[in-house]
Amino acid sequence: MSKSNLKHLETIRENLDKTNALSEEEKSDSFKRIEEWYAEDKAWGTLIEKLSEVSPNVKAFLAELGLI
Repeated sequence: MSKSNLKHLETIRENLDKTNALSEEEKSDSFKRIEEWYAEDKAWGTLIEKLSEVSPNVKAFLAELGLI
């Protein structure tokens, strides 16, 4: 995994934990998907797609972070 992708994952995880835009269940599901993605080293687009399935708020959240 590239250092930039790893940095993006860390940024997402830190900010997901802090946000009030997602429920605890949505946060937990997002964390699980991030861990799966990290373990499988999937493409960035696949991660965004899978996280967007959790909640429409996730995509907006990532856009606010400047990641998409």
